[in-house]
Amino acid sequence: MKVLVIGQGGREHTLVWKLKQSPSVTEVYCAPGNAGIGLDCRNVDIQATDIPRLIKFAQTEKIDLTVVGPEAPLVLGIVDEFLKAGLKIFGPTKKAAELEGSKKFCKELLKKAGVPTADFRVFTNAAEASAYVTERESERFVIKADGLCAGKGVSVCSSKEEAHDAIKRMLLNKEFGEASQRILVEERLDGQEVSLLAIVDGQTIVPLEAAQDHKAAFDGDRGPNTGGMGAYSPTPLITPELVDFAIEKILVPTVHAMKREGRTFRGCLYAGLMLTHQGPKVLEYNVRLGDPETQVILMRLKSDLGLLLMASAEGKLDELEPLEWDPRPSVCVVMASAGYPSDYEKGKPIRGLEDAALVEDAKVFHAGTVSHPGTAQSGSQILSDGGRVLGVTALGNDLSHAKLRAYQAVKCIRWDGAWCRKDISDKAQNFVPKAE
Repeated sequence: MKVLVIGQGGREHTLVWKLKQSPSVTEVYCAPGNAGIGLDCRNVDIQATDIPRLIKFAQTEKIDLTVVGPEAPLVLGIVDEFLKAGLKIFGPTKKAAELEGSKKFCKELLKKAGVPTADFRVFTNAAEASAYVTERESERFVIKADGLCAGKGVSVCSSKEEAHDAIKRMLLNKEFGEASQRILVEERLDGQEVSLLAIVDGQTIVPLEAAQDHKAAFDGDRGPNTGGMGAYSPTPLITPELVDFAIEKILVPTVHAMKREGRTFRGCLYAGLMLTHQGPKVLEYNVRLGDPETQVILMRLKSDLGLLLMASAEGKLDELEPLEWDPRPSVCVVMASAGYPSDYEKGKPIRGLEDAALVEDAKVFHAGTVSHPGTAQSGSQILSDGGRVLGVTALGNDLSHAKLRAYQAVKCIRWDGAWCRKDISDKAQNFVPKAE
């Protein structure tokens, strides 16, 4: 089959790379893609939110399946429009995508479904939100913008002063524009955060291997939240028993609740879970594959990804064979531009990608890159074009080996201002299982 992947980040590069390996897939396109994606498939110069042009391209090229990477086109209703045009597409409808598009909707649905999550209140008035924080005994809060903020609309606060500042930035200073016209004030949960992703067809749920993301910018989980500075899979924090619990008490009730709401969910359901002393609680849902979780999960997938995503789109997941996984762990280290997650510069020439490609069982996934034509003598040059620029990912015989390989590849790559966390996957190595 011919597949069109929509998006231009590290998740989309990973999808393209894995789909190219699928026996069921004959050709892969990506719109709009990036410099690295262009090396693995044909980039199409159409933006991810230009739905009419994407439909026209899919019809002209007789695309069998479109796979949507980012959340923005899903929230805009790209799936509904493709289905109206008689085209098969992987992802949730506009109504189902509200699970990520509105944190208020998500939390209220979780409450109705009896899914464990943090206590919360919703505010549109800054004075009322600040008064609520002042009245509470706790000093620790999480302030969230209601809408989409590219992974940045969450402030994890350790004091009431920090919470008041976050409320002011979001509601008064309009830091995230329309997305923060409404905010949620939540209790701050303690524990380790993990990611559990599942492919869903409205009825059947197929969990993927678990992963742990690293959201904070700097080593030791310090600094501001980012879109994700690295990940690893599997994680010792998620046991088979915990997966069973999460499916029964979290994913199944959510899928059923969505169906009752007239929002049947098909696509990737991504639960961000906090492992608290009271058990796992849902921090948030995403309605697409995560980034950088996709890099470490798909690096380990041995089954045909094309068949898996088509089965979800067609409602036939129950007909699939169980997924096969490489038992070796994988580690992804995100290399970012100076200044990220705040202001950063673009257009920096990247060196050493060819050397990094020589590291055994390593793959450099491009997240924010662009190709510059260069000269006849120098050839084309790959430049930085985002905050998160590369996701350097590797497999290893064990987690230490996977980490070693990933950082070996990282050390090959240079550009002005490049930086990364140095402790990706250390959480697993520092993890001490509870005594029975």
